[in-house]
Amino acid sequence: MNISVVIPNYNGQDLLKKNLPKVHDAVGDAEIIVVDDASVDGSLEALDSFKAEIKVIKNEKNLGFSSAANKGIKEAKGEIIILLNTDVIPEKDFLPPLLNHFQDANVFAVGCMDKSIENGEIILRGRGIGQWRRGFLVHSRGDVNKMNTLWVNGGSGAFRKSIWDKFGGFNELYNPFYWEDIDLSYRALKSGYKIVFEPKSVVVHEHEKGAIKKKFSFFRVKETAYRNQFIFAWKNATDLDLYLLHLLWLPYHVMKAIIRRDLAFFMGFFKAFILLPQIIKCSFKDQKLFVLKDKDVVFPFRKENN
Repeated sequence: MNISVVIPNYNGQDLLKKNLPKVHDAVGDAEIIVVDDASVDGSLEALDSFKAEIKVIKNEKNLGFSSAANKGIKEAKGEIIILLNTDVIPEKDFLPPLLNHFQDANVFAVGCMDKSIENGEIILRGRGIGQWRRGFLVHSRGDVNKMNTLWVNGGSGAFRKSIWDKFGGFNELYNPFYWEDIDLSYRALKSGYKIVFEPKSVVVHEHEKGAIKKKFSFFRVKETAYRNQFIFAWKNATDLDLYLLHLLWLPYHVMKAIIRRDLAFFMGFFKAFILLPQIIKCSFKDQKLFVLKDKDVVFPFRKENN
């Protein structure tokens, strides 16, 4: 089974120097592709020292995570794509348990156990759960002792390239970041494919060293999260009751944002609304592959959400 490792990078000079050798040790002779998303630090210079071991793709302008990942995976030769953030360090034996699941031809993606370093503590992440509540998909961290998951993290997961290509990869409406991996996983589940969480495949994730917190303000991050939450709901919800619930609950969310003086909510809504023609176009295209209803996708996680 041929694999390729794709690593989107933006201003990750120090992380590349520190983590690329560890990635190389963990994946052996696998193809490694780094997509530099128009970094303005010394990333390209740092990558020069790895020329014999990796392929570098350079973006002339900063496009965002979805576009960088899509570009790298388009060039990848492997049947299975390992997608890693620059702030993720795979443990040496992470690969075999991850790849074992792809013996099942219906498996699209497998997620890793994410030892997330947050405020000096290790939080075990990697398995996601969620439910439709008050007109939106609300997601959260799930119990890592189970193997079903609502999504596979785009910063530490493996994806079958043939199915990735079928879905067109990450939807670039979500640029510069957030929700693109939940969206792709949800579309795959709704189309009848399997996604899995593998607790034996372990990576260390130094979240606080990633590009998002360095480049974007807290307000911009919050605004983008709101915008993409709207995009996801408008694009993926096809059950009629979810449409109606979204419309019925929207005044409640608006009033709540007014009371909190949450300008990011209104900016996120406005920016999503501008994209509505593109969202509708994507929705119609995606629906051609759907075989399940929204309630069927989230049903396995119902008890955990309560």
